[in-house]
Amino acid sequence: MHIVTQDRKPRHSMAKALSLLILSIALVSGFSGCSPGETSLPTGSDLSELTKIEIFEYEGEALNSILDFRENSIKGPQAVDISTYRLQIDGLVEQLAALTYDQVLAYENYTKMVTLHCVEGWSAKILWEGVLLKDLLDGAKVKAEANTVIFYSVDGYTTSLPLQTILDKEMIMAYKINGVVLPAERGYPFQLIAEDKLGYKWIKWINRIELSEDADYKGYWEERGYSNEADVDN
Repeated sequence: MHIVTQDRKPRHSMAKALSLLILSIALVSGFSGCSPGETSLPTGSDLSELTKIEIFEYEGEALNSILDFRENSIKGPQAVDISTYRLQIDGLVEQLAALTYDQVLAYENYTKMVTLHCVEGWSAKILWEGVLLKDLLDGAKVKAEANTVIFYSVDGYTTSLPLQTILDKEMIMAYKINGVVLPAERGYPFQLIAEDKLGYKWIKWINRIELSEDADYKGYWEERGYSNEADVDN
C-alpha cells in the first residue's frame, strides 16, 4: 500500500471541477439537475454510467470497477442532502466540530490504492481519494485518554477502530472512488477506507466520529458476533 499526497487546489477550483463532473454525469445519464434532499450523482440503474469516466488502472495495476461491489448495507443506499450535511466530531476532544462537506474537502487530499475484502468472500482493488483521518482528529484536539474511534452512519450503522490503528495505517476517509465522486451506493459523501480490515469496518455515509475510551465498543455487526478486530488474513 502506498499513499500519495495530491496537489492542493484553491477551493473555488475544486468546486468548479466538481460542478463540471456532476454536469458531465448529468449529460451522459440524462439527469438535468437535483431536487433538495437528493445527492448530485446518479443512483440505481444509472450507476453503470460512471464506468465511462472512472479510472481502471493506476501505476500499472488494474483496478476493479465501481460496479464490482455487492449491495449489503443494512438499509440500502442512503441519499444525503449535502446542503444540510454536517460531519460531527465529538466525544473525548477539546474542540467539538460540525464540518460541512466543503470544509472536509478543504483538508489536504490523499490517494490510496487499497483492496476491500468482504467477509462474504469477494474483494475489490480500488483507487480511493480522501482526507487523512489524523488531520481531522488533530483539528479536534483529541484528549489523551481516548483510545477508540467510533464511526456513525446516517442509516444507523456503527463500527469502531483503535485510534492507534487509524494513525499507524494512515487511514483516510474517502470522497472519491477511481477518480469519481462517491455515488450514493458507495457511501457519498464519505466512506472509511479501513485497509487490512474486513469490509464491515468500511463504514459508508459517515456523519459522526466519536472519540472514546471504550476499547470494547462493538458496532452493528460486532454486536451480532463478528470479530471486533476484523483483520484480513494474509
